[in-house]
Amino acid sequence: MGKVYLTGAGPGDIDLLTVKALRVVREADVIIYDRLANPDILKEAKPGCEFVYVGKEDGRHTLPQDQINEVIYKKAMENESVVRLKGGDPLVFGRGGEEAKYLRERGVEFEFIPGVTSAISVPAYAGIPVTHRGVAVSFKVVTGHETPNKKHSQVDWESMRADETIIFLMGLHNLRNIAENLVKVGRPKDTPCAVISKGTTPDQKSVTGTLENIYEKVKDAQIQTPALIVVGKVVELKKDLEWIEESK
Repeated sequence: MGKVYLTGAGPGDIDLLTVKALRVVREADVIIYDRLANPDILKEAKPGCEFVYVGKEDGRHTLPQDQINEVIYKKAMENESVVRLKGGDPLVFGRGGEEAKYLRERGVEFEFIPGVTSAISVPAYAGIPVTHRGVAVSFKVVTGHETPNKKHSQVDWESMRADETIIFLMGLHNLRNIAENLVKVGRPKDTPCAVISKGTTPDQKSVTGTLENIYEKVKDAQIQTPALIVVGKVVELKKDLEWIEESK
């Protein structure tokens, strides 16, 4: 029986991969990776390393999560070192906790290797700090895509009245509902917003607007996934803090 490393691949830019993550990738016998992990990371693997793709897209899952759990377990039974490589951080909407629980219940040793989360790094690459003195003293990270068969939403919209930064991950297809819900709970219609696509990569593209017009502006710009949404006054800092040239 081997050991599983539940590893964060970071947001896209391979230079944001941690030193520890790079080390376990180079030592791995098997790498089980998802859609958002930079494929160039796989080039760092040793000769003979086995690659297993288990990526997910809206409506198109290579394998459902319960089968992914089983794949990780079986590979751990056959190999000494298994890396489960996940985009961003494995515990920020990455199902890493579920995979670890599955392994623990079967007596498989595992280790979490945190990754640079897109919730902070992608806004930073777009020139948007999630906190800034005198502008925002806190931030909230929220899923923009809950499990479709849930009877009741776990998203606490009422808590988002506060004047803080909100980052929605995986929320592009629900952008209109997100904006409308925030206005319903009291956020002003002119609250600044940004949607950033393919952040930290050469294809990064962002659109800024307000809760009132961000949906139409994103639609006109044909923004694609993966994308995240930033809501709050910090978005206004983008014009002064942009430091990379985005794709057009």
